[in-house]
Amino acid sequence: MIVLCGFSISNYYNKVKLALLEKGVAFTEEVVMTGRKDEAVLGATPLGKIPFIRTEHGSLCESQAILDYLEAAYPNPPLLPADPWQAAKVRELVTFIDLHLELVARELYGKAFFGGEISAANAERIRKLLTRNIAGFRRLAKFAPFVAGAEFTQADCAAWASLGVVAMATKAVYGEDLLGAAGIDWKAYARLVGERPSAQRVSADRKADQERAAAAKAG
Repeated sequence: MIVLCGFSISNYYNKVKLALLEKGVAFTEEVVMTGRKDEAVLGATPLGKIPFIRTEHGSLCESQAILDYLEAAYPNPPLLPADPWQAAKVRELVTFIDLHLELVARELYGKAFFGGEISAANAERIRKLLTRNIAGFRRLAKFAPFVAGAEFTQADCAAWASLGVVAMATKAVYGEDLLGAAGIDWKAYARLVGERPSAQRVSADRKADQERAAAAKAG
């Protein structure tokens, strides 16, 4: 059985968890915090990043590599179109979401969510880059009703897990949701995906873990 390692506050962990649930793959979960330096973790994820999975074949890290493995090992139900071109367009969207939106916005998370600081110059640099990248993403995304079109795909696993985080971070730092300002109705999209049993499970688990973490911190 697959063991999904990481923690439910991570959007990349939830990207993989959503795919596992959508495919009906049996799995268990193991809490592993990012940045661990013990050999048991570094042997599975050399940079100490999460998520990673443990399988009968060994360990595998990097969320997109995991999704591609799941697609090959558990092809039904599919999260990629059978047509090679359409499958490539889904992967294109995942790349935009993961690298050009979330990874850029991540530089804001310290200030947005954890009380850190960011220089005005750095904040402005990130804003310009995000504004450009969001415009690019809007050109690619269909939201008809899912990100890549009529069917739920890997792109939705990435988008549902990350778009809200990007929007909240920009709102916290700039006073403006840059996704919404660009005309992307991510809230309606999040509600749509949130009706799926898989997303409801991910949301409930994340909320429960957040509440436990808050209670532990208060105690």
